[in-house]
Amino acid sequence: MAGRRRGRGSNMQQQHAAQNQRGPRRALREPAAFARSTGCESEIPHEKLTIAQARRGTPAHRPVRVYADGIFDLFHSGHARALMQAKNLFPNTYLIVGVCSDELTHKLKGFTVMTEDERYEALRHCRYVDEVVRDAPWTLTTEFLKKHKIDFVAHDDIPYTSAGSEDVYKHIKEAGMFVATQRTEGISTSDLITRIVRDYDIYVRRNLQRGYTAQELNVGFIKEKKYRLQNQVDKMKETVRNVEEKSKHFVYRVEEKSQDLILKWEEKSREFISSFLELFGPDGAWHVIQERSGRMLQALSPYSSPRGSPSSSPTRRRSISPDSSPASASPSSLSPPSSPSSPSSTKKGARSSLKAASSYSRHVQ
Repeated sequence: MAGRRRGRGSNMQQQHAAQNQRGPRRALREPAAFARSTGCESEIPHEKLTIAQARRGTPAHRPVRVYADGIFDLFHSGHARALMQAKNLFPNTYLIVGVCSDELTHKLKGFTVMTEDERYEALRHCRYVDEVVRDAPWTLTTEFLKKHKIDFVAHDDIPYTSAGSEDVYKHIKEAGMFVATQRTEGISTSDLITRIVRDYDIYVRRNLQRGYTAQELNVGFIKEKKYRLQNQVDKMKETVRNVEEKSKHFVYRVEEKSQDLILKWEEKSREFISSFLELFGPDGAWHVIQERSGRMLQALSPYSSPRGSPSSSPTRRRSISPDSSPASASPSSLSPPSSPSSPSSTKKGARSSLKAASSYSRHVQ
């Protein structure tokens, strides 16, 4: 019998452990559950824990039940960080979040932006929350703590003055059930509302543009016309700004293209100058052409005999026979060559020599 009891007890513990293991995973896929009006109905006996025992860790079937309450209006990252700290206080934590109703909040603190149903749903979809208590009390009583089997209460350590009390968590701290979390500086519901009030005109104009009526925004006739005129002026300014941006972009593109053209022109001019210098340089093609033409003209020019030679040409030298003596030669044959008769004959001879040179060069080519 003892063995069977032990086996059943171990099986029950395994089942509870499996359920607790599935709980956090289910919370990541589904919204957190609402607390029952009758409170926690767990069959597991709720033994009181100390902070040291909770920090060492508890069995899987016995999570540490931590409670955190608040208004949570305009749910923001500061709220989420506080709940994250409460969830991570102990290795095995079941986080219960209490949200006060509109009636209680408006009476003791002030008007809210979000309704209580909207605030309930915002908390249900936070990944750190396991259970949400609707219409939570402003001051925690012993009956409420026992009803939900709460082990510890998490809140920042700053005394919370409200409802005629210097600190509504004073009795929780004295009972050793208070665990402090840190506030996130720079973000709060009051800061967000201050931004909206400060930039009221901007938000009203934005909502008018989006289709809200002046009656829905609680704006008078004159202010409505003023805001609509300001919207028209802003549209014109935006149009002018867009035109300026487009013109600047166009001018920038033209400047880029002009710079590219100038660079290309400089490169081409350098290439042209270098090719021109190569053409007319000492080793260029023009120098080679001049040298070849000079050689052809030299080859086609008649042979000139040196001064003091007895004959003017080799043909005349060959026409004189070796047997004939100088005395028997005729005076006409021994007469010196006649000088050029006129400048016109000289020009004609030059022209004929140039024509012969050109015809020879064509024939050679």
